[in-house]
Amino acid sequence: MVLRQALLLRLLACLLVLLAGCSSAGGDGATPSWADGMGTVQEADLPAEARRTLELVDTGGPFPYERDGAVFGNFEGLLPQRERGYYHEYTVRTPGSADRGARRVVTGRGGETYYTDDHYASFTAVLR
Repeated sequence: MVLRQALLLRLLACLLVLLAGCSSAGGDGATPSWADGMGTVQEADLPAEARRTLELVDTGGPFPYERDGAVFGNFEGLLPQRERGYYHEYTVRTPGSADRGARRVVTGRGGETYYTDDHYASFTAVLR
């Protein structure tokens, strides 16, 4: 009986260690607080056009669309509420689209990055 309990405790400990090691968070295992409660995506898993837009954001442009860098108002209320001017939006090219399409990257002054492919109906936090 004692041997059975010891074996059970060891199995339970192994299970806990295994579960603690499993995570859908960023590369270091921690999801930033600004992404709490949202779906996340690693930057490398974004469409190539979104990664290119992020490269342009990181280098300060030049941007292909006139509205790139415009203040994003967050009127949908899906991102954390911040003062006006906190968020900025950038177009993600959509192959085959005759206009800007529905894909955007939105950045926050605190380093947050969000991606939408449905024109602000939903957002995914981008882990960089």
